[in-house]
Amino acid sequence: MADAAAAKSPAAGALLAIEARGPVLVVGLNRPAKRNALNDGLIAEIETCFAALPDGVRCVVLHGVGEHFSAGLDLSELTERDATEGMIHSQMWHRAFERIQFCRVPVIAALKGAVIGGGLEMACAAHIRVAEPSAYFALPEGQRGIFVGGGGSVRLPRLIGVARMMDMMLTGRVYPAAEGALHGFMQYLVGEGEAFTKAVELAEKVANNAPLTNFAVLQALPMIAEANPQTGLLMESLMATVAQSDKEAKARIRAFLDRKTAKVRPGS
Repeated sequence: MADAAAAKSPAAGALLAIEARGPVLVVGLNRPAKRNALNDGLIAEIETCFAALPDGVRCVVLHGVGEHFSAGLDLSELTERDATEGMIHSQMWHRAFERIQFCRVPVIAALKGAVIGGGLEMACAAHIRVAEPSAYFALPEGQRGIFVGGGGSVRLPRLIGVARMMDMMLTGRVYPAAEGALHGFMQYLVGEGEAFTKAVELAEKVANNAPLTNFAVLQALPMIAEANPQTGLLMESLMATVAQSDKEAKARIRAFLDRKTAKVRPGS
């Protein structure tokens, strides 16, 4: 699979570089000269893109054009806001990143270089994260006199814990990829220059799943995990019943029983 640099060139001035690869939609943050820093225009385009995915898309790969995923909020475009305006601005980011988290299809983030501040908040909204050794993770908001505003205080502690996030914000601690892999920043750590290729490979595999099963994993599993045990078990039973009654599920089970599909084996 070709590297991200070989993807179709985006239109001049486009903030997102978007390319369809069969059932996989590749979405690239396209401000490489700014290390893909996030301004209002880019946030708005992210929300629009994920709110109206083309028919036939069954998985999305989110990456950064150039050497970085995203350096977070573009401070050069930060304007003075009163409390009401600040709240509205933060909620704009919430809406955009919720479109990723609650996307109708799985979203896989390919991470390299800077994954900091709002860039890390956005990566947390993806369902699978793949990083290469150049990736590094930080929350410099504490040193900038600001606070996370893109949902990071909700999503990141679920990955790495509250205490670790506190440390990052209070001290400016930076996690390199190798250390970050130990603490849950990503599910896959690959070789240098391989994150995009691995993300596309995973996306093609995920796209072959039954759509209803993918939907259940994205929408029901997080709610079940956070529910009280009895409520979670009931939701699981209901979701299992719906999934198993789907025509595609029945066809896939029959194919397995007829030895038309391979058994699960190590490394598969």
